[in-house]
Amino acid sequence: MKFLSSQFTYFFQSKNTRKNIRILLKYLMALWVLIIVYSVLFHFIMAAEGKEHSWVTGLYWTLTVMSTLGFGDITFSGDLGRFFSLIVLLSGVIFLLVLLPFTFIQFFYAPWIEAERKSRTPRELPSHVRNHVIITSYNPVTASLIDKLTAHGREYTLVVEDIQRALDFYDMGLRTSVGNIDDPETYRLMRAIEAAMVVGANSDEVNTNVAFTVREINADVPVVCTADSTDSVDILTMAGATLVLQLSDMLGRSLARRTIGGDRRANVIGRFDELVIAEAPVMGTPLVGKSLAESRLREIAGVTAVGIWERGRFAIPGPDTAITPTTVLVIAGSEEQMQTYEELMCIYQVSSDRALVIGGGRVGVAVAMSLEERGIDYVVVDKSRESTGAAVLKECVFGNAADIETLKRAGIERAPAAIITTHDDATNIYLTKYCRSLRPDMQIISRANADRNVSTLHRAGADFVMSYATLGASTIFNYLENADIVMLAEGLDIFRRRVPAGLMGKTLAQSNIRQDTGCTVVALNNGDGMSINPDPNRPLESHGELILMGSAEAEQRFMKRFAD
Repeated sequence: MKFLSSQFTYFFQSKNTRKNIRILLKYLMALWVLIIVYSVLFHFIMAAEGKEHSWVTGLYWTLTVMSTLGFGDITFSGDLGRFFSLIVLLSGVIFLLVLLPFTFIQFFYAPWIEAERKSRTPRELPSHVRNHVIITSYNPVTASLIDKLTAHGREYTLVVEDIQRALDFYDMGLRTSVGNIDDPETYRLMRAIEAAMVVGANSDEVNTNVAFTVREINADVPVVCTADSTDSVDILTMAGATLVLQLSDMLGRSLARRTIGGDRRANVIGRFDELVIAEAPVMGTPLVGKSLAESRLREIAGVTAVGIWERGRFAIPGPDTAITPTTVLVIAGSEEQMQTYEELMCIYQVSSDRALVIGGGRVGVAVAMSLEERGIDYVVVDKSRESTGAAVLKECVFGNAADIETLKRAGIERAPAAIITTHDDATNIYLTKYCRSLRPDMQIISRANADRNVSTLHRAGADFVMSYATLGASTIFNYLENADIVMLAEGLDIFRRRVPAGLMGKTLAQSNIRQDTGCTVVALNNGDGMSINPDPNRPLESHGELILMGSAEAEQRFMKRFAD
């Protein structure tokens, strides 16, 4: 009903449409007058032939003859009547079968279809729209962002320059508008003055134009842009971008952070005030072979294991959870507790062999630079000496990574880990499967460009998969919400939420948060400092804050279950 009312609004607001409707009504009026005249003449001609019929019968005969149905149950016997029948028949063919469909299509149906198209892809947002997000392109990053905005009930519009593409996006269930992203009038019509954010995820040049253009309308609205080149960061900032994201660099660092190699330091992945979340590979340490209770991590270092990774599978650990050589612990603690853990573990060296970075593009370069900062030796495998990273990387092997001889020259037989960073998911899946078949004991970390390929990469043998799209969307959404969310891996986050009103006064044991939502409480802050792995019998206070861990679906269940 809401959609139908919007169609009527667009349909009747055009002067041309109203003119067409008047023409159509005049035609229908003239047609009706002609039918009445024929009905009256029928009555008199029938009377002249000595036959009596009602006025309703005259109308019935006129309509059946004009529409060429011609049942033949009422006929004239004289030539005058038959000649009159021919006139009625021919005029019916012209007015009902030719002119009426043409007039209806020209003056009603076609304008209605156009109005329907415009109602689905407006050029101006309604005046009541506030705090919405304006998105200027559609790609894997913004597609993932739109999913997050929809899940959290945030208004958005995707601005598309071509109306047919806008209609295609609308049919996909997206909220679209039509306009030129380099035209200030577009942002005025998209109500940028009341917007919560403008997102530019185009090329660096187009994003610069978008930032400049938006600033002509609103000097304060946050403008978030992606940047392919490091040189573009300053230019985009000067153009008016509030936040510039180098997603390739961010993804590369995220991939490198999870790489086994060097010493056994914990890799910090997020902070919540004084709470530090880190991932700690245990290969080569005395923890291997013990249960979590036997490791005595809390007693020795003060840290708490809040999660555990095993070959890309995440689980909430219990006291009896076994620690294997492939285990990666997700630990939480204070800065001092993390330092204590590192002092105990950094003396253990897993491997002095080089990690493999397959792909010398921007992401591969970022991985290599991050590994170098951590003191982990690496070698980059790339097809061409003219690749992006060939000029800046000190350790490169050139050749096809699908060739066993190339991988042998790179040291795959001894490498502790392989990080696959190409920009093609099909290639990443192929190489993941290939490396896993060559080295079943190797850690394999892969990049995914499309979210749909994450599970396929895990099935192919990847221990960790990081999605370019999800990383970008999560960063943009966190900036929009001014929220602290740490992405542990694809589809798994650590986030903070205020204690819901429905839980005030209850204990964690009484809250049933894990049973009802699938989220795990990592820490609790009741205003007296952060309590890691809090006492389940401690009551929750109104000013308290929960640090939770769970999937995006679990977070949605939490928000729905404990909505204020």
